[in-house]
Amino acid sequence: MLRRISIGIALVVMWGGHCPSTFADETPPPTRWIPRDTVAVLEITRPKDVLHLALESKLTETVTAHPLFKQATLQPGFMQFQATVRFMETQLGTDWRTGLRKLTGGGVTAAITSKGVVVLMIDSEDARLLAQLQELLIGLAKQGNPDRVKSAEYQGATCWDLGDGQAHTVLGGRFISASKSEGLKAVLDTKAGPEGRSLLSLPAYQAAKKSAGEDAAARAYVNLGIVKQLPGVQAGLDKNTNPVGALLFAGVIDALRQSNWMALALKIDDRTVSLQATLDGKVSKKSELAAFARSEKPDEGALPNLAVPRLIAGMSFYRDLHGFYAAKDKLFPERTSGLIFFENMMGIFFSGRDLTDEVLSQFRPEIRFVVAEQKFDPEIGVPQVQLPAFALVLKVWKPKEAAELMEEAFQKAVGLVSFTSGQKGVPGYIVDRPTYSDVRYTVAYAGKPRGSEKGPLPIRYNFRPSLACLGDSVVISSAESLTRDLIDALKKEMAALPKALHETDSLIELNATQLSSILGANRAALVRQNVLEKGSTQREAENAIDLLLGAVKLLGKATFALGQQGDQVQARLVVKLNP
Repeated sequence: MLRRISIGIALVVMWGGHCPSTFADETPPPTRWIPRDTVAVLEITRPKDVLHLALESKLTETVTAHPLFKQATLQPGFMQFQATVRFMETQLGTDWRTGLRKLTGGGVTAAITSKGVVVLMIDSEDARLLAQLQELLIGLAKQGNPDRVKSAEYQGATCWDLGDGQAHTVLGGRFISASKSEGLKAVLDTKAGPEGRSLLSLPAYQAAKKSAGEDAAARAYVNLGIVKQLPGVQAGLDKNTNPVGALLFAGVIDALRQSNWMALALKIDDRTVSLQATLDGKVSKKSELAAFARSEKPDEGALPNLAVPRLIAGMSFYRDLHGFYAAKDKLFPERTSGLIFFENMMGIFFSGRDLTDEVLSQFRPEIRFVVAEQKFDPEIGVPQVQLPAFALVLKVWKPKEAAELMEEAFQKAVGLVSFTSGQKGVPGYIVDRPTYSDVRYTVAYAGKPRGSEKGPLPIRYNFRPSLACLGDSVVISSAESLTRDLIDALKKEMAALPKALHETDSLIELNATQLSSILGANRAALVRQNVLEKGSTQREAENAIDLLLGAVKLLGKATFALGQQGDQVQARLVVKLNP
């Protein structure tokens, strides 16, 4: 019984309600009582918003109404938990939702000290209800073994140990718990001591709090100075072995090395949820880990994403590929097998040209990826597994030279794929040069299905690789239909002259509604995969996939941006939920 009640308390920790309380107005903020050498602290300052999102959103309704959730509620463990909740509702004279809002109305704060102790503070807007809850828990803990419950006075507070090694106390409307008794004593000592010993007085915490903003529903502070002293953390920051990671997250590792703190801020505005991360470390423009992703001019940066029909995701980066690859020996002194293979293949495709000075020097730093759902030709058929189309859009300095260079490499790549396909008895690709909207492009397509290939087509019919050059843009796409859509999009962009997003080096946008559409088109294949990999029954697999599809559809649109705001590196994720 006590274990189930502890689960209920854990729920109180995770989700909260909102309403300013008299207690909160009269009592110092929790960080005034938390020791100065704390490693990390999480503050839920507007619990009502968090609770509404967690318990009353469409996403929650979809999950709780699903057969899988209803089936889970029939499990013995969950039924026992529900019985415990009903018992507590009766004893406290309130339903659990109302009780949860009252118990957490002033905010929830959790911290990890430098000694590894977890501290929790919950500010209740109803001190009497909190006292009732504590009395109930103490009474239940004494059942069967009254001696297990111990109490002691310390710094004017009554500290309780219910026999599980943890310690807690209640001061007015504030519940304070620590994973070890010495952790609770440290909190009470900080409370009784001068403010200079508290986290609240730490300049780094104040700076992180300011960067999070006053409108954050929740915020977190991490003392990177302490974290980087942990075994393996500093070694991991000093070691560069992943070129792809360094290219995607340019400057982040360097910023982590220079930073003393990291701040996280969660903001909720109706159906829009945003999470912002900020590092205080200044990234040097001369840093080899960041220079290739940092624009020096105010009109430079990642470009806005291209808009095409059935868009699933758009990704835009500002990356100087020439500068990045030129510094590879310093960035990655160990030549891995993957890097060697990459260089060998590039040597074949580009006829032995120097990859740094003759190939990558052709490209400007603006790089974009596009992912979209395909619209298949009914005369050819639809593949059994429908993959999205994807494309790489590059900007070049010298369009004519780049067009010849990419055309040669593209045809070699198609030839190599056709050759290896022939070795497996699979038809290769046929190359054509059609024209669309006055733009001539190259396309490679698989021949018509053989007589033995009846019904849903093999997966290779998802691919119709294409290459198009338009103005100073080069499009390399997996599907001809996406190439044509991008030609239209690029023509509109050329007429509008879009402005670069200054101080933004990475921009990723996801349309979850369109993602749900392509997942729905592959529902049968996903169900089969679930049955084979997890051993589920047909009904169980269908329920699991339908829950996934429903949840994805409700997510709406998501945007992730990474860049440098002033002297700080900042990442921001914004999710707009569907109504």
